[in-house]
Amino acid sequence: MFDLKGKTALVTGGGRGLGLEMARALARAGASTVINGRNRESLEAAQKRLAGEGVAVGIAAGDITRDVDSIIAGATEKTGRLDILVHAVGERDRRGTEAMEPHAFAALLNTDLIAAYAVAKAALPHLRRSTAGRLIFVTSIAAFAARAGDPAYTAAKGGLSALTRSLAVELGADNLTVNAIAPGWFATETNAHLAADPALQAFVEMRIPLKRWGRPEEIAPAAVFLASPAASFVNGITLTVDGGMTVQM
Repeated sequence: MFDLKGKTALVTGGGRGLGLEMARALARAGASTVINGRNRESLEAAQKRLAGEGVAVGIAAGDITRDVDSIIAGATEKTGRLDILVHAVGERDRRGTEAMEPHAFAALLNTDLIAAYAVAKAALPHLRRSTAGRLIFVTSIAAFAARAGDPAYTAAKGGLSALTRSLAVELGADNLTVNAIAPGWFATETNAHLAADPALQAFVEMRIPLKRWGRPEEIAPAAVFLASPAASFVNGITLTVDGGMTVQM
């Protein structure tokens, strides 16, 4: 039910953090997996790291906001197909409304939302030809729960969750499922300094029922599930992986 042999997967933002964890898991499940990012050297370092674990991945370097067609071409070059697209690219600008200029707000929407639409559109012909295409967006618990001083990211992730529902309805007739994963607080390399902050740890223990940060590898099974035959009748959902944070009052 979770076997991805014979499938080709592209993970945008797959060179580090949660994207890398999902790419590793998809490859281990049998998919011919390609990772994308803006920096080729970083991708090559990730590729070498995975190779040391016995996990092979390809590389399709490029900026998802402007190199979409070349990224898709790179992802399909080896196998001539694309069955699974996991879009894990995301940026954050933690400035409140008074401090953030409209052009900065628009720029973040372009990276976190419009680029998601663009890469999905570019991949669509390949996903439609697949016998069981899978489109998976990585959103955030910010899609449905807000913190002060974070308007652009919250708006972008809320829009991405809505886009998931819209495309699920539009593309279901093509035997193509569209779902999203909403991570909560994960102790990735990027926010390791936050995870080490005693004040934030106290907040985590108060707000998350499991009383800890998520481990990066704990996001991976969600991607494998949604990409696999086990999720063949799962369409249009946002799967929250947050240790229970958003359900606790």
